[in-house]
Amino acid sequence: MSSLTNRLREFLFAPQSSVWLTILRTGLGLQVFCYGISLRADWIELLGRENQGLIRRDLTEAMLSAESPFIPRVGWVVDAGAHFGLSERAVLWSVWLILMVAALLVVVGLFCRISSVVLWLLYLCTAKSAELLSYGVDNFTIIGLFYLAIAPLPDSPSLDARRGIRPRSAVLHGLHRRVLQFHVCIIYFFGGISKCAGHGWWNGVSLWRALTRAPFDLVPPEVLIRMAFVLPLFGILVCVMEATYPIFIWLRKTRFVWFVGVVGMHVAIGLMMGMYLFASVMIILNVAAFGTEVMGLGERRTDTGADLESNSSRTIDRNI
Repeated sequence: MSSLTNRLREFLFAPQSSVWLTILRTGLGLQVFCYGISLRADWIELLGRENQGLIRRDLTEAMLSAESPFIPRVGWVVDAGAHFGLSERAVLWSVWLILMVAALLVVVGLFCRISSVVLWLLYLCTAKSAELLSYGVDNFTIIGLFYLAIAPLPDSPSLDARRGIRPRSAVLHGLHRRVLQFHVCIIYFFGGISKCAGHGWWNGVSLWRALTRAPFDLVPPEVLIRMAFVLPLFGILVCVMEATYPIFIWLRKTRFVWFVGVVGMHVAIGLMMGMYLFASVMIILNVAAFGTEVMGLGERRTDTGADLESNSSRTIDRNI
């Protein structure tokens, strides 16, 4: 029993370098910055209460209130600004500007803790206030930003570390990364199981519908018709890779194949369906969780001079 406890402790608290956190920090900062740039032209139309479209912010926030009155939303910020005589338009542009500044600060690693928390909260407010127009990219970005907000910042390459703020312990990095790894495994496992439960992924129909539905129909129909015979194969591969991800991503002999396969799947989603932000956030989460071992990025020595990533890999292999 004590041996099992010791192995579990070694696995959960295996010392890690901060490379994974650097990837998560810079990747998510750029992700949110690109998100803000892509919505700049429609920012007021998307979040303004005066929007005359079918889906208005007050409708979405009323639905949020029915679900829970504690879900953050842009309306709270707008109401707070109204007490100081600020118009809704001025508050919304202020939110956009702060979101962009926080994203850039996160990228360079300046005021990491405050910037990451502000970035997470503002992105959460924005995504929830436009929830009826959002999709999976917002959920996964919120997840990633939450892990960044509670992560052992700063990491070694950040400007905060260069200003003299000492990086946190390698053991703490190991624990936070383990939690992220578990969460990513859970996401792919249930995503794969839900795909396996239906017939569409086994016969290629789901892939066909995804690739021919506007505005994701970037691939010409004649090309899809010619390659229709391989759609069932690709569908089965997606089901198998996602459902078995929590197993084979941990094994040293299969980790590279599953990592490359999953990253390749998201690259294909981005290029063939135009879902660039969705593809990028999933790649960021995968690289931060498991990519350092695959790409050899964790072989760098930390301030203590210990090869922490190699020790971590040996711990994983010994316990699996």
